[in-house]
Amino acid sequence: QVQVVESGGGLVQAGGSLRLSCAASGRTFSRYAMGWFRQAPGKEREFVAHISWSGASTNYADSVKGRFTISRDDAKNTVYLQMSSLKPEDTAVYYCAADPWGNSYYYSVASYDYWGQGTQVTVSS
Repeated sequence: QVQVVESGGGLVQAGGSLRLSCAASGRTFSRYAMGWFRQAPGKEREFVAHISWSGASTNYADSVKGRFTISRDDAKNTVYLQMSSLKPEDTAVYYCAADPWGNSYYYSVASYDYWGQGTQVTVSS
């Protein structure tokens, strides 16, 4: 079974930066599209960023565009989310997810088959 594990969360002041890592098992990781989602207390899980299996295509939620960067290192079976210019509204549990099928609806939770446990990101004002 594919395992997905996030790390790198923590407490950071507004305007600061943080890099999240997502380590995934699986021989075919390099062919998986990957996504980052986040969920704040009392809210639905929302799309943050997506990267295609090849890394040639990336997509971002409007709220993070220009501030967050998703990347992948297939040699390490790892995807990253570099977060800069963090705002208090970025506070959430961040989840990494894998999509083996390359679904068109990369922004939808339902497109992803494998999920990590989440890592907490707290941005103080």
